[in-house]
Amino acid sequence: MSAGEGDGSANAVDDTTGATGVGSPAHVVLVGLPGAGKSTHGRHAARWLRRPFIDLDRRIAIGAGESVRRIFRTRGEPAFRALEREATAALATEAPAIVAPGGGWIMDPRNVALVKPGALVVWLQVSPRLAIQRMGARVRLRPLLAGDDPVAALEALLAQRVARYATADAVIDTEVLDWQGVVRAIAALASSAAEG
Repeated sequence: MSAGEGDGSANAVDDTTGATGVGSPAHVVLVGLPGAGKSTHGRHAARWLRRPFIDLDRRIAIGAGESVRRIFRTRGEPAFRALEREATAALATEAPAIVAPGGGWIMDPRNVALVKPGALVVWLQVSPRLAIQRMGARVRLRPLLAGDDPVAALEALLAQRVARYATADAVIDTEVLDWQGVVRAIAALASSAAEG
């Protein structure tokens, strides 16, 4: 269910874009479960809007000189989250971009505070089952989804994160729109927020 759905608030569903709510962003930050399409849709939207695209996990890995998976394995999740916060703080000095952080980024309120006010946070909503299907064999590369039942692991992550995801400024249901529709919705939100 979309934030503000049916309550007549400013977050009411926009039928043309499949998205909800707008703000006035410097950055558009895409949040959601692994497999929601943050990187894929974000790259396309950035190209469409002629903005930079920032894959925050990739930036962290390059800066650390090792993969996110290895950081989790050797240093632990708290160390990764500290690197994530540093990378988020660095966004303050950058031109408006489409930013795709990892799925757990929004769980640290300090991350959101580092980009607010100004950024538009958009939740790319997807069911755990479809997210796992989209990831295919790449699911084994996701540190928090390791194990025999990645769908159950993702359902548990969603249960932990849904309240934070629901604080996003806008929601795009990636199950009701094709990939082009999701990209158009992101672009529409970014454009209307930049104008407003």
